Amino acid sequence: MGTQTLEASFERITVNDDYDDLYNPSAYHKSKGSLSTAMTLTGLATSTSAGNRMKLPLQKLQSTTTTTSTITKVHLPSQVAQHNRDQSSSAASRPSDDPSALTHVRSSIPQQPSSPKLFHLGMFEIGKPLGKGKFGRVYLAKHRSSGFICALKVLHKSELQMGKVEKQVRREIEIQSNLAHPNILRLYGHFHDAKRIFLILEFAGKGELYKHLRKEVRFPEWKAAQYIAQMAAALKYLHKKHVMHRDIKPENILVGIHGEIKISDFGWSVHAPNNRRKTMCGTLDYLPPEMIKPTGNDSFYSEKVDLWSLGVLTYEFLCGEAPFEDEPLKTQKRIVRCEMTVPGYVSAEAKDLIKKLLVVDPEKRISLEDVERHPWIIKHCVKGERATNRSAELAKMMRKSGDK
Repeated sequence: MGTQTLEASFERITVNDDYDDLYNPSAYHKSKGSLSTAMTLTGLATSTSAGNRMKLPLQKLQSTTTTTSTITKVHLPSQVAQHNRDQSSSAASRPSDDPSALTHVRSSIPQQPSSPKLFHLGMFEIGKPLGKGKFGRVYLAKHRSSGFICALKVLHKSELQMGKVEKQVRREIEIQSNLAHPNILRLYGHFHDAKRIFLILEFAGKGELYKHLRKEVRFPEWKAAQYIAQMAAALKYLHKKHVMHRDIKPENILVGIHGEIKISDFGWSVHAPNNRRKTMCGTLDYLPPEMIKPTGNDSFYSEKVDLWSLGVLTYEFLCGEAPFEDEPLKTQKRIVRCEMTVPGYVSAEAKDLIKKLLVVDPEKRISLEDVERHPWIIKHCVKGERATNRSAELAKMMRKSGDK
């Protein structure tokens, strides 16, 4: 399947970008406040305590009909045949910037087959709970016939309807099921019964990155640099697909069994072929200036909102807290003015990258390609990897010499 076919599948997504209330499908425990649709940003200071990660609601739908009480009218995309994905998973595991390689990766992302494989709950052996979200739980699971280990996210239709987030869930499934990148959590398939929706997800063996950060307080620079390099690769992949994530933060990142990171929450993501969007959404500490205070008559923003969030993420990895964290109203003012101080223990190279990402003018932010080529990334990823390989080779040679 070529690029045009994949893009055409995205174009067929007709889910509206405007819905209300908070949707937090991932199982994290950090407190988050919410805003009512009638509340202005200036009213935040009296409504929420400092330190909470606040997720802003999207614009309210103007509904002309009353909500039905029937809980089976949650419409889902067609199921994806998992076995087609499994056959090409090894080829899709290492995307490349080479056009031919990208075409090969895209060809591994199946479209709706004529006879899709139908899943049901009886096919899975359910294990321990991995976490709890607002609308359901995530469980460790094993596909009985193949022994394939995965995570099963269970969402309750009645709760989705009460939260008025059916369209958001549909869009999340549409987008995530068309993504194949080693730093993005795979959505292998989905199915549903009368009351529940089941998402078959990749199992990230080392859990939530947020918990790792809280345990370590802040990451050493070599680890932070490797994480940011992986985030840059994942975001570059998303942006080439015209997908904005719009909610990058530690709570939305998981860690795989080999220590690699995986973006796991696409609840606020959107496919925007023209790279222009107006909806305010995300988490207050990570919101870019163009979302909080649009300039001029043009209130649109682009995929560069993710670059700002990447800068906030870099700062939080190295310092243990977000750079603009304060009372909500003060946080907004600090973001708009980019008022922040990088602590002295942060290296000059890391400080330079943070300041090149946290730029008020989105057009002047460093590109993802330049992030990957930044001296701080090169120092801890490319050069560091070479040094590690050399050490491993030397140790191997010494063991061989000892055996002789």
